[in-house]
Amino acid sequence: MQIHGNQGILRLLFLILMLFTFAHATDSDVETFSYTREVKVLVSDTEIVAGNVIRLKIRATGNKVVFPNIEEINGVQVLEQHERITNKFHYINGVLNKEHTALILTFAPHHDMTIPSYDVKIDGRMYKTEPVKIKVMPATAQNMEGNNKFYLHLEADKKSVMVGEAIVATVYLSLKLGLQLSENPQYTKPAFKGFFSKELGDEKVYQEGNRQIMELKYLLTPQSEGDFTVGPARAKLGEVDKKRRDMFGRFIRTRWVPIASNRVKIKVTKKSKESDLVGRFTIENSLDTKNVKANKPVNLTIKITGNGTLEDFVFPDFEIDGVTVYSDDAAVITDLNNDTVRSTYSKNFAFISNYDFTIPARRISVYDTKSKTVKYLEVPSYDVHVEGSPAQTQQKPQVKILDADKVHSNLKIPQKSMLDIEEDNDFSAVQSPSWWMIVSAFVSGLLVMYLFKYFLSIRWKRKGSTIKEAEALKILYAYINDSKEVEDMVRKLYAKKNGDKSIIIDKTILEMLVERYET
Repeated sequence: MQIHGNQGILRLLFLILMLFTFAHATDSDVETFSYTREVKVLVSDTEIVAGNVIRLKIRATGNKVVFPNIEEINGVQVLEQHERITNKFHYINGVLNKEHTALILTFAPHHDMTIPSYDVKIDGRMYKTEPVKIKVMPATAQNMEGNNKFYLHLEADKKSVMVGEAIVATVYLSLKLGLQLSENPQYTKPAFKGFFSKELGDEKVYQEGNRQIMELKYLLTPQSEGDFTVGPARAKLGEVDKKRRDMFGRFIRTRWVPIASNRVKIKVTKKSKESDLVGRFTIENSLDTKNVKANKPVNLTIKITGNGTLEDFVFPDFEIDGVTVYSDDAAVITDLNNDTVRSTYSKNFAFISNYDFTIPARRISVYDTKSKTVKYLEVPSYDVHVEGSPAQTQQKPQVKILDADKVHSNLKIPQKSMLDIEEDNDFSAVQSPSWWMIVSAFVSGLLVMYLFKYFLSIRWKRKGSTIKEAEALKILYAYINDSKEVEDMVRKLYAKKNGDKSIIIDKTILEMLVERYET
């Protein structure tokens, strides 16, 4: 047989490529090879236990394929999706074509459903998929544990709560004993849209019957009213394929199996009465002193403890005229005590002033879910006396304007004679400096200041000292009443620490002050 021209060479290469493709294709690839434009739907299972993952594949044959955007399937969220293209070259009427494109999605239904028909565009024409019915069995202890090697389950201790009320959600990963995994599961925590969430403690591992259970707990705090769905939790587990071994007898293949938990519906209602917190709490507060020296700090400690969540609570700030107020970040500890959420909130305030001042009272409202009433936590007001504080106002001498036509007759203020006035004028004339002396003194002063700062900067550069502002604050804080310079620097450091970005710290002055007081 003779082959002439480029077309013959291309056909020969195509035949060789086809033989190579069939030699290395899997059974499923050979089965689906077709010249016909078409679309098919394949599902991993049509009957599952609620929450288990189904793998949906929409497979299209054609030159150019456009799949629909699928974010949920009949109300069930799509967990993962990706598109895979397998190029298979063949001739149709002398034209080289490629085919076989697949959109692969995973989802975890929790009730009977039907995968709807989807429109797929292939080479400019629309093709429809066939709908597929899925039967979902309720998730019970018996059918989950039966022959399942592994499964995920999600529970919430409350299904109906108020805004701000604490919920504990628990994820259980159950593995059959003796199961050999290639590595640790790839875990993705549940979606908690509409809730403040925080993991509670470390994972707990224990054994029940012939299964190993891993347990993770989350604290949820609803932010607004409405109907919400939390979950699912997801994981991928790498199971060793015992059918594939290398020449040394070791297993060489891992089969990754995706699983997902059920989802939980939670109804969040509006609080019947407005309050700052929801739960049952007590408050403690203490002031270290009510008498203090000027520019020395007075420290107030607040501690709230009780059943409920304090994770997103913000204690109201203090603003007092003439008083500098500093505060640290609140420390919040949350744990479980007999399946009840228990929280502790601690915060410290420091007040610095030259004058007597009053720390105003604070009142925090708490909605008690048991008594369904609003109760109050109160911090009393405190009057603080500052020892040795300068007077708030000073009396200024009264200046009396004399009438021009009246003789000054106050005998307590001696009048100057003409002789006194002449002597003063003569002295003033003799002592008054010349203009060039004033200019010379001014220039000399500028020169001295420049040289002082220049040598000072050289000294610090040579020393290579780069004091951190947090360390400087600790050193200077104890000497805040030694000088106004130290007091101003401490106030600036505190303000910058608390987030005031407008504050600029003079590093040269800061290092001078630190060197002065550093021991």
